[in-house]
Amino acid sequence: MSLSEAVNVAACLAEIAARRPDDVAISHPTGVLPDGGIRYQRLSYRELDSVSNDIARGLVLIGIGRGVRAVLMVPPGPALFALAFAMAKAGIVPVVIDPGMGRKQVKACIDEAEPAAFIGVARAHAARVLFRWGRRTIRTFVSAGRPWPRTVSLRSLALSGRSRGGPAIADILADETAAILFTSGSTGPPKGVVYTHGNFAAQIGLLRGIAKLGSGEIDLPTFAPFALFDPALGMSTVVPEMDFSRPADVDPSRLVKAIQQERVTNMFCSPAVLSRLAGFGAKLPSLRRVICAGASVPPRVLEQFSSLLAPGVQVMTPYGATEALPVSNASSSGLLAGSGLGTCVGRPVVDLAIIPVFDAPVPVWSDSLRLPAGQIGEIAVRGANVTNSYWRRPVATAQAKIIAADGSSSPHGRCRLSRHRR
Repeated sequence: MSLSEAVNVAACLAEIAARRPDDVAISHPTGVLPDGGIRYQRLSYRELDSVSNDIARGLVLIGIGRGVRAVLMVPPGPALFALAFAMAKAGIVPVVIDPGMGRKQVKACIDEAEPAAFIGVARAHAARVLFRWGRRTIRTFVSAGRPWPRTVSLRSLALSGRSRGGPAIADILADETAAILFTSGSTGPPKGVVYTHGNFAAQIGLLRGIAKLGSGEIDLPTFAPFALFDPALGMSTVVPEMDFSRPADVDPSRLVKAIQQERVTNMFCSPAVLSRLAGFGAKLPSLRRVICAGASVPPRVLEQFSSLLAPGVQVMTPYGATEALPVSNASSSGLLAGSGLGTCVGRPVVDLAIIPVFDAPVPVWSDSLRLPAGQIGEIAVRGANVTNSYWRRPVATAQAKIIAADGSSSPHGRCRLSRHRR
């Protein structure tokens, strides 16, 4: 993909809405049915595309436009989907920070990103005011949900955007920043990973190819960021009833109810969620695949959970990091038949090399860095899904990236955050 190529990652939503306007894009739980089932609010692809267009135009009207950085703190649901696609359509750069890392870390991330806007639910705005997040740079505030003082409501944004009309999708170039995603900080200070529209488009293509994801699938994503890939892949999202910041505390009976009631075909989860479902023991015959990522899955849990699936259905375990995902992929059948030589992370899906462990930056890539098979080192990867830099951290970027020998800005990324030695 050329860096000068126009590639707005949100354009795929309009394409799917044109082909399948009445198909369900999002099912959001809103209560309990008389028979004990889950009551859902449904949003079609046409509705999601339309409301995200309205919000995109409305955001631009209040000064949140192309290239503007805006903190996004909205839980999974119709508002998050509409906002995420609206921001991508308008070329706005969402700054995404895990609130679970603690208020001081969140404040440090916001100060580093220097956003001009804050978009969140009332609870997020309360934290912003209480802990003085972004007081130096944030000047525009949007409330997604209950009203909050001195904020613009999402509803009024959509109404003003609808009345204005006109194009909503900007002609974004592949190398333009699409988002700044902060790492968790579990292996060092949180850093803002800069994603471009080209990176996201490449990720969507890799996920589609690895897992054969596409139209007609119904997904239950228990990891919030992955949910946003669903409309881009043409899948219908069933939002689970859970606290996304505490996956180990999920009620497995509610997940099972959703899977069985909605005939879910795909589930994206963490090992913590997989373990809860494995222990619950309910059969899940509608699932065609399960994608589990975030950490290695204990073989005992993998074997126990696999017994709940229809014959031949695989649990896929893609490997990677915030800076480069996916890097490789493994399946349950291969993992359970492993050699016991360590944690298998599967076969590479990008250009991958094992290189010597360097404490200093490596300025330029050379194939001579590749170690022979069997030698121990660190992982270096190259691909369109590999991010180029950290936000305003040139030292960390130099430490983690190796510029390609041809001088292009598509570097080999070194997986150094947890010192992945092989």
